[in-house]
Amino acid sequence: MSTHYYFSWFNDVFPEKLVERLQEDITDRKSLVMISAEPSDYEGEQVNFDDLTEWTWLTQANLSFDEHHFIDYRMQKEEAQQLIQNASVIFLCGGDPVQQHKFLAEYELSDMIKNSNAVIIGASAGALNMAAKWISSADANPKDETTTFYEGLSFDHFAYESHARRDYSTFVKGYLFPLSEEMNVYAAEQESAIRVKKGKIDILGPVYFISESKIQKLIETL
Repeated sequence: MSTHYYFSWFNDVFPEKLVERLQEDITDRKSLVMISAEPSDYEGEQVNFDDLTEWTWLTQANLSFDEHHFIDYRMQKEEAQQLIQNASVIFLCGGDPVQQHKFLAEYELSDMIKNSNAVIIGASAGALNMAAKWISSADANPKDETTTFYEGLSFDHFAYESHARRDYSTFVKGYLFPLSEEMNVYAAEQESAIRVKKGKIDILGPVYFISESKIQKLIETL
């Protein structure tokens, strides 16, 4: 069973506790594969990794790899699949979760990621798509006219909400409550992370647990 990290968003660098856990868990550093959540937004040459916030987090945490790759629509499906098969760490980047969800399906990457022994990391949109379910809600996002439930990769049997600028006052309004009647929901504020290792869930930063329309703030354990 691989180790899974669900990140909200970090304004600067990883907290020290998170760096320690990542250093401990990522022992194979042959190949990092990052998957875009805005796969159609790039043109021309491959992306400059120094422009990626998620890459900056890793480099500042002294997590370097023998090779690193960035997957979006500029890459052929077959090459993307081969990179996923050989990845030591798979990082689903932040951005637009709907675009990323569609891209994973079109490139037939979902099952390959689920079957991988790599350490799996998701930030914001990427973390949403790692979960069993996530919600795009008109109550939470003015751009959405309706509320839509999405099936994620289902690494772990819970729903996730990782929009960094939301906080308890937003979560408690209840747009996640209907989903919490179906399965447990973890709602993360900014500067937070969830690690799932060997079935054990650890928490860093402000994360709320919602079950059967009841909400509670979790104690840090990471």
